Amino acid sequence: MLRISNHYVSKVVFSLLFLEVLILIGSFYAGAGLRVSAGAEFMLPQLDHFFLSACVFAAAIVFSMSALGMYQVRLSEGLRNSFFLQLMPSFAMGFCILTLVFYLAPDLYFGRGILVLVFCISGTGIVLARMLFLKTSELSFLESRILFIGCGTLARDCGELARAGSYHRYRIAGYVRVPCEDVAVPEDSLLVLEEGRTLLQLARQCRVSEIVVSVQNRRGVEFPIADLLDCKLFGIEVTDSTTFFERETCQIRVESVQPSWLVFGGGFDQSRVRTFMKRSFDLVASLLLLVVTLPVMLLTALAIYIEDRAPVFYSQERVGKDGHLFRVLKFRSMYMDAERGGPPQWAARNDPRITRVGRVIRKLRIDELPQILNVLKGEMSFVGPRPERPYFVSQLNERVPYYNVRHSIKPGITGWAQVRYGYGDSVDDALQKLQYDLYYVKNNSLLLDVLVLIDTFKVVMFRGGR
Repeated sequence: MLRISNHYVSKVVFSLLFLEVLILIGSFYAGAGLRVSAGAEFMLPQLDHFFLSACVFAAAIVFSMSALGMYQVRLSEGLRNSFFLQLMPSFAMGFCILTLVFYLAPDLYFGRGILVLVFCISGTGIVLARMLFLKTSELSFLESRILFIGCGTLARDCGELARAGSYHRYRIAGYVRVPCEDVAVPEDSLLVLEEGRTLLQLARQCRVSEIVVSVQNRRGVEFPIADLLDCKLFGIEVTDSTTFFERETCQIRVESVQPSWLVFGGGFDQSRVRTFMKRSFDLVASLLLLVVTLPVMLLTALAIYIEDRAPVFYSQERVGKDGHLFRVLKFRSMYMDAERGGPPQWAARNDPRITRVGRVIRKLRIDELPQILNVLKGEMSFVGPRPERPYFVSQLNERVPYYNVRHSIKPGITGWAQVRYGYGDSVDDALQKLQYDLYYVKNNSLLLDVLVLIDTFKVVMFRGGR
């Protein structure tokens, strides 16, 4: 895995993306060259715009492929299942994006003839590139051999995650048993350090490239810290189980995290530079979204008024950054007085309190659009943890470890947990979403914000909402 702007990215996915960007730009020049060699009478764009046109074409296609999930490659499933059925819709979406770009910036337009050739060449190149990656990803030399220190439930969970091999292929060499820990892994996978033999010798014998320390409770355990240092000096990567989970699942596992890991580990960037960049991103993204969705918002307001009369909006108290309270603004999707005479309730999947219009706008997440005003006021960010009501926050702070950490940054209209986990209506769901929120709080960056926006587009357009 590569770490780019604090975010873990699969080496396979990054390499595939890099190769396909080169293919898209190269096919643009190849298409123009073929058109010229054919002797057709047409005007090429000016040279200073030509490369920019190529980059715009590549960006439109890559965005479309990302929105349809073509870069969420799971090696355990291969590339076939997520490729051929998505390539044509991706190109169709890319064509629509390019049409809009050329309408707004006609100087970038390069003609129908070149466009047809470029799509044909780039489509063929991407098919060949994906087939090449499909074959190479199945080769055993790309696998990493991994060794786990520990044999309890934590080691078992780490092993199951490694066997799943979502974004990287692992071959488990075994589990090194430690004293005073119950065995939760298969007996035949246990490795015993014989007397007089070092962990480094065992690791070299098993040809491992990484050791994951997965001991649940290290107190009172004869922890082989000196042996682990020898392994690291020899070139074997040594990883903590919390970091392993963070890397492989893009979330922070609350059950195994140690306070010292949060304190002394990297991330949690709250510098002035990051704050300025995030605020600038919030303002630009919010204003663009406001302009694009204004007709949709007007039609939504009219539909709500026709079905259930005024008010069209509703505001509700939520917990923001540093625990400060603010009133979030949303389109009303429930009947009036939905919680009259009772305590606050989690919104359920088929909640009878939701109106017919409310079901539609919730599914498409249109009900969230008025929160743009909260972002412009500085109470929220465009991307961040979902803001919760004080009633639920007080409960979750008592029952879920580190829940209050998510309030160290502003809440968002959309977020890493919302696009990765989706719907949640219980404390257990809140725990799962918190693990994604902690990952975002720890690793938040402009890159991660862009990835969340792409995933949000995919959720709204192709997978529905909560």
